[in-house]
Amino acid sequence: MGNPMSEQIARIIEKMLEENGGELELQRNKLAGTVGCVPSQINYVISSRFNTDRGYIVESRRGGGGYIKISKISFDGKTAILMHALNATGNEIDVQSARGILLALYDNGLMDEREFKIMLGAVSDSSLSKIVSKSGRDAVRADIMKSLILTLK
Repeated sequence: MGNPMSEQIARIIEKMLEENGGELELQRNKLAGTVGCVPSQINYVISSRFNTDRGYIVESRRGGGGYIKISKISFDGKTAILMHALNATGNEIDVQSARGILLALYDNGLMDEREFKIMLGAVSDSSLSKIVSKSGRDAVRADIMKSLILTLK
């Protein structure tokens, strides 16, 4: 079993999500103050329990009015394809595999030809070669792919 504080935070967030129809905006500092923990513990719970692998999309806004938005994904056909694409991307992906995933999304009608070409260009080796070492490209490409896929939701 996990840390009792983490369990409590997760239950609170799950209850808030349920009460708000599967979508929630929360301020990390405010929740930390309510629960009596440090804000980084809220981050830990969100990143470990409310991630794409578990069917959630998390968006973070920093700054004065910063908040974290958590959305529970409802699994219709489109969402199932997107979730599969996210999972297939993993933590690292080569350019050929990225192209294959993008092509599958295009073939399934989740993007048009222009979007396909833009996304393919964004994850190409030529786009990454000047700023990312060859050894780090697959990890950066995976992060970019995940962000691009989430724009299709």
